[in-house]
Amino acid sequence: MGKRWLWYLISLLLIIPGLVSIGIRGFNYGIDYTGGNLIEIQFKQSVSVGQVRSQLDQLGLHGSSVREAGPNRFLLRTPELTEERSKEVVDQLQKAFGQADIARNEKVGATVGGELTRKALYALAIASVLQIIYITIRFEFYFAVAAILALLHDALVVAGVFSLFQVEIDGTFVAAILTILGYSINDTIVVFDRIRENLQISKRESQPSIVNKSISQTLFRSISISSTVILVLIALLTLGGTTTRVFALAMLIGTISGTYSSICVASPLWVDLQRLFGETRQAAKAV
Repeated sequence: MGKRWLWYLISLLLIIPGLVSIGIRGFNYGIDYTGGNLIEIQFKQSVSVGQVRSQLDQLGLHGSSVREAGPNRFLLRTPELTEERSKEVVDQLQKAFGQADIARNEKVGATVGGELTRKALYALAIASVLQIIYITIRFEFYFAVAAILALLHDALVVAGVFSLFQVEIDGTFVAAILTILGYSINDTIVVFDRIRENLQISKRESQPSIVNKSISQTLFRSISISSTVILVLIALLTLGGTTTRVFALAMLIGTISGTYSSICVASPLWVDLQRLFGETRQAAKAV
């Protein structure tokens, strides 16, 4: 607790550049958001996802999605192509990998449109309100506000990093953000639960002292569990292929941020909210 202003400063240094980047540069949306061509192709000979993706890169179709749809059968999602360009892509793939059957080749819209993104934000807002109600009933209102601010911190860190480095985002990005919020709130609740227990046991002890004690008691658990998750995500990021890369990267950043915010941000925020508004409320009642 004695260094909480340093933790707040670190959080601001992580969040503010990302917010500026989001405001100025926005995000690098992938094909899932912008639409393009959908090509389903079946090769006669054995071909890997990497070989198909390499051919598309040589054709200048960087960022195209390649997914295996069966033995030597692939679903390609490319930027929008003209009829001539589409024929050139198919001809080049057949030239590289031999005869192939084209099951379909059609232009498609964005699978993650503005409406889906808005609905995800509505779901997030509703979930936040329900979490505030639940945490307020189980703990108290300022615990709920601190938890939601910590969640917002994690979401902004992930979004900011993706915007700063212009990492291309696909349809799994929204799912990753929602998963991060679910993971982070669990870690925060464990710390809050220990604070509540210690508040009942050590009634004469100051709140900062109890928070320090509670964080120390849960520190090993938080770090060990997060480390396990982080190792899995690193393996998924390096070995999982491009299909899961965006999801794994967002989860990795969010898990690190969530662990940090659960330990260094959420509980200190609760103490400061208590000091700022709890005392004001008590003073108002006294008048």
